[in-house]
Amino acid sequence: MPYAQEMAAQVPVSRVCEVLALSRSRYYRYQKLPTAVEPAVSKPERKRHPRALTEAEEMAVRNILHSERFQDLSPYEVYGTLLDEEGRYLCSVRTMYRILNKYDETTPRGRQRPRRHYSKPELLATAPNRVWSWDITRLKGPQKWTYFYLYVMLDIFSRYVVGWLIAPSESAAMAKELLASACLQQGIAPDQLTIHADRGGPMTAKAVAHLLSDLGVTKTHTRPYTSNHNPFSEAHFKTVKYRPDFPDRFGSLQDARAWARPFFDWYNHQHRHTALALMTPAMVHAGRDAQVIQQRQRILDAAYQAHPERFVRGQPRPGVLPTAVWINPPASHEADSVG
Repeated sequence: MPYAQEMAAQVPVSRVCEVLALSRSRYYRYQKLPTAVEPAVSKPERKRHPRALTEAEEMAVRNILHSERFQDLSPYEVYGTLLDEEGRYLCSVRTMYRILNKYDETTPRGRQRPRRHYSKPELLATAPNRVWSWDITRLKGPQKWTYFYLYVMLDIFSRYVVGWLIAPSESAAMAKELLASACLQQGIAPDQLTIHADRGGPMTAKAVAHLLSDLGVTKTHTRPYTSNHNPFSEAHFKTVKYRPDFPDRFGSLQDARAWARPFFDWYNHQHRHTALALMTPAMVHAGRDAQVIQQRQRILDAAYQAHPERFVRGQPRPGVLPTAVWINPPASHEADSVG
């Protein structure tokens, strides 16, 4: 840029900028830059307010706040304690905070429980009765603000409902009864099963935890404020409430149970899941999936032999049942779709 200034003294600025491929705006902006760095102007020292505490008084207040007696208390508690128990006034609460802030000591002072870090449950089911998911949903009762509670226990591999009940309230006793009955009916052996649930009251109750411990069943829970860790139960409840005959309200507890019985029979034995290669939960849960796929293959082979021209993609194949179903799969695995 100094060279451009020397040339500009002899030829027009426009010509200089053209030769040097320099924009004129940049040239003129450079002219406005200071040629020398001006010395920094020191600010006058701020005078201490006549009502402010002296340095010795500030240090005395700080020492008291740091003492073993008060180190875990807030300035408000220190202020009140000194007034009531010792009849002493050192300074206002705001001044205490100002002194702590001066030394960057305004972090929480009280004894606080450290924040818990909840690990994400990663559950894998490769066969029925390996991982169950259970939850509770509300059913509207006969009047506003009245509800019945539907408990559902679901096998995530087969999507088979292994147990359900409808009760007038959420309770650990009802949950315990459902769990015990489902485990007995399915013949669950110790260390065979993991049951996953959210953090509702019945799910985390001690009575339920003790029962699962006695049965040798492992329990896992979703992380707090994480709603997508129980997807199979949520998908099932959507199926329940989107049935064409699902009423807006149930007239009584008996009415709700009377509706639920044929629904769960249909769900287990007639409802075909896309995630189960269009098989019913009962087929997969009973281990008849291989037999069903073989039968389908024979029918498809016969159809292909009769009219091969109709199958532009070649020999048709029946759907394949997933061999692994995950809740929160690791990054190296692809989550199985929820049907």
